[in-house]
Parts: sequence; structure tokens; C-alpha cells
Amino acid sequence: MLLAGVLLTPGRRTIAAALRILGRERDPKFCTFHRILNRAAWSSRAAASRLLLLLIASFLPAAAPVVVGLDDTIERRWGPKISARGIYRDPVRSSKGHFVKASGLRWLSAMLLVPVPWADRIMALPFLTVLAPSKRFYAAKLRAPKTLVDWARQAVLQIHRWLPGRYIVLVADSAFAAIEFLAAVGKHVCVVTRLRLDANLFAFPPPKHKGRGRPALKGKRLRKLSAVLKDPKVRWQRCHISLWYGRKNRIVEITSGIALWYRAGIAPVPIRWLLVRDPKGELDPQGFLATDLDARPQDILAWFVRRWQVEVTFEEVRAHLGVETQRQWADKAILRSTPALLGLFSIVTLFAHELAQSQKLKIRTAAWYPKAIPTFSDAIAAVRREIWAHHISFISRPRRDRIEIPLHIWQRMQNTLAYAA
Repeated sequence: MLLAGVLLTPGRRTIAAALRILGRERDPKFCTFHRILNRAAWSSRAAASRLLLLLIASFLPAAAPVVVGLDDTIERRWGPKISARGIYRDPVRSSKGHFVKASGLRWLSAMLLVPVPWADRIMALPFLTVLAPSKRFYAAKLRAPKTLVDWARQAVLQIHRWLPGRYIVLVADSAFAAIEFLAAVGKHVCVVTRLRLDANLFAFPPPKHKGRGRPALKGKRLRKLSAVLKDPKVRWQRCHISLWYGRKNRIVEITSGIALWYRAGIAPVPIRWLLVRDPKGELDPQGFLATDLDARPQDILAWFVRRWQVEVTFEEVRAHLGVETQRQWADKAILRSTPALLGLFSIVTLFAHELAQSQKLKIRTAAWYPKAIPTFSDAIAAVRREIWAHHISFISRPRRDRIEIPLHIWQRMQNTLAYAA
């Protein structure tokens, strides 16, 4: 019931708003619905596992790689009762020359990056979201603070345990380009992320020689990627990439190689590095890495381009699913509400995918806004129509020219429109 109520509710996604649109504002047992989030015994991790398997079964062939995008976002929240709240850099409002702070909760979300047929594009579908509190949260606790990279390592290893035998590609931004993180998860998944042009790269060590002494960890030092860019003898390969910085089918030049990424005190990590430059000179050269040495350079670049859909999903859940409008204060309710709303994005996509197999999704257009392909707003509208039709069809007789809406359902619709923000 809460699932249907949150889908139908506009504006704030609170338990009270969901009960009102379901016509249960007079229900004396309303506290039972609140307890689902703040007291009931259920595992959000188990729900994430089932959602991931359902998404893979619906959108991915059996032999296709499982591409997962990993990124963090700030949910702007205030209040002294929110113990995990911290002060972070606002990535949306900040720029290179302007720093903006935001008070809120930091969430780390793992999303399945798959092509969705009815949307005709790659979509980022959240299935696992964990809270990464600030250092202030651990001040009065005995355990040591966990960094964002620590939470990412645990999330990736959990995904690997859920998908034994599947080839998993993890796509992340430069915040996760840490040698410790790559060393911990690189044997289980193929990590694709950015690489600094001044990274310390080394050749692989020579075969172990007979005699005493420790074997070498690394070979001779290799040139930095910034030096490779200036070398006229380097052979560059041209390739087409879709949706590269807002342009379709942009031509870029790439070159690649294998090396050891090393930092003193940490075991070296074998990587395949990739250098990308724009032949027109409009964009700065960029470096990438993959922990799978056999990965094709074209695949590495194509996988990383998918990561930008994660930001689209973060914007969509704020615009259409009410993230940052919920008002829970209990710790357990906070831990559950935001991951549930992010997971609802994937559930709506699954519902729309099922509807698209039997009917064509309606597209909302206007004279000033032509649109040929459904977006998420069309998908959630189709799901809402299906829910309303399901409620009405139990009593109303089917007619061609009109339908009979029961009075209590019409009052629910009327109140929703009358009090909509």
C-alpha cells in the first residue's frame, strides 16, 4: 500500500501524504505504517539483492557484462536529531572557482547501467544505496571512522557475492581512483575510473632470479601519461564514441598500454591505462584505467561514458520521486527511506518495461516541446494511470464514452489536485 501511495503522491514523500492519497487519513492505525520504516524487522540489503537480480533478468542477456555505476550524492537535510548529518561540498552548486557547502546526508549508490528498450538509451537503475556518515558521526563512538572508499569497498564485495560467476564492471569517478580500493576489489571486478596524467607507472618486474633476497615488486619507471601526450612517435587510434560531453558520435583518438600503478608502502596494482585526446583540441586530454588487463580500450571508454547517466538518475529522483522531501528523524527510518526512494526509480522502470511490452507508452508533448521517445516522467505517469485504472475498474462498468468513478476515489483525486503544491 505504501508503494502505491508513494507512487501516486505528488510533492513530499511522507507516510502521511501516502496515506492521504490512499484515502486512509482517518485510519486509527496510522502508526503501523510509520513503524514499517522505523521499527519493523526487514533487511534492506536482502531487498537490494532481489532488486538487482530482477533488473539483470529483465534487461541483460546471460553472457553480457554487468556494468555498475558507483557514485555518491548529498541529500540536503537539516535538524539536530539527524546524527549522521555532516557538512560537505555541494557538487551541483560548486565549481572550480566557487566552493559551496551543504548540510545533509551523504549516500553512496550503486546503479545498474543497462540499455532500456522503451527509453532507447542507457539508464542508471539504483539497487543498493548505503549511508556514508561524516567523521562527526563517529566522534562519540568507539569504532574508527569509515571513509567513502571503505564503504565503496564493502558495497563492491557485496555485489560480487550476489553475482558469482558474472563478469562485473564497476565504473566510478576519480574519487574512487585509490590504489587501496583497486587492490581490494580489482581481483573480483573490473574497475574503470579516471587516472591522473602524473601517476607513477612502472613496468612489470622481471622473472624471479635464483638466490637470496626479496623478489622485486616493480620494474623500471615508465613515462608519465603527460609525457606520452607530447611524444610524436606514439600511435593513436581513432574511434567514434556516443554522447561524449553532450555530443553524439564524437571522434576521439586513443592509445593504451599496461603497467603497474605503485605508491610507496602499498602493493602495486596492475592496470591497463587509456589515454584519450580530442583531435580538434576542444577538450583536454584525459586518462583512464581498468584493472582488467585484457579489456579492450574501446570497451573501457564506452563503459566510462555510461557513468554520466548516474547524475541523470540523481536529478530524476529529486524531481519525480521526492528525494529530500521525506521527514523521518529516527536513525533506522533515515537509513531506509532514501534507499527505498532510489530503489523506487528502478521499480517504476520495471513496471513501465512490463507495460511497454503490451502497449505503447504515452508521451507527453506540446507545441513548444516535441518529444519522440518516452522519458522517466512518461514512465511514472503510465504506472500511475495503471494504478488508478486498477482502483476504478473494480466498480465501474466499461463504456466507450465514459467511465463511472466511485465517489470516494473521486474525492481522493480532488483532494490531491486541490492541495498540490
